[in-house]
Amino acid sequence: MQIKDNLYDLLFVEDEKPIRDNYVTYLKRYFKNVYEAEDGEHAYTVYKEKKPQLMIVDINIPKMNGLELVKKIRENDRTTKIIILTAHTDVDYLLSATELMLTKYLVKPITRTALKEVLHTALDELVNFNIHSTTIMHLKENYTYSLESGELLNDGKLTELTNLEAKMLKMFFLNLNIILSYDKIIYELWDYYDDNKVNSIKTIIKQLRQKLPKNSIKNVFGVGYKVSI
Repeated sequence: MQIKDNLYDLLFVEDEKPIRDNYVTYLKRYFKNVYEAEDGEHAYTVYKEKKPQLMIVDINIPKMNGLELVKKIRENDRTTKIIILTAHTDVDYLLSATELMLTKYLVKPITRTALKEVLHTALDELVNFNIHSTTIMHLKENYTYSLESGELLNDGKLTELTNLEAKMLKMFFLNLNIILSYDKIIYELWDYYDDNKVNSIKTIIKQLRQKLPKNSIKNVFGVGYKVSI
């Protein structure tokens, strides 16, 4: 996987502005969108709003340190790739971090070569391994969705889905915050391309919107759709 021109978003969390500005400027050359935050609370807000596929988090940030931030994210998210930056090398920090499914734990100062190598690793995992959580995904308005069973529940009650609705919903949740083109959706649902299937997609989307929390499915004009939670 080449870093350049990839379609993923990244969140960089660092409290020292000169360092943050330097890395953000560098990373913007390689990622579709690069978001930034100066403390743990702000980072969690940005994460919830933007749902980046990758995060680089300094461990020593105010208002919720890096490990606390990652632990909070990992309560419901096992898919976001996270790289921790730290000046610490003691065993306690390392042992704490091993439980958080980190892509890498880098000790500062970090060279751009080392950073680029670990970004390649993270992107390769996203593209080639497509690792997804089998835990329950918690949506807005007391909805939950199980990637393992494909069940959608509202306040614990099972929501009935047609076969095509179920297939499309699973496809969306396996690709959270990633725009799925009409072509990709058509091939995934029917295994062949037919222009007339675009209208079928719109019908299924309309039905799913009635069964999901408001604004879960976003229309990207002229391209396709994406789902956020």
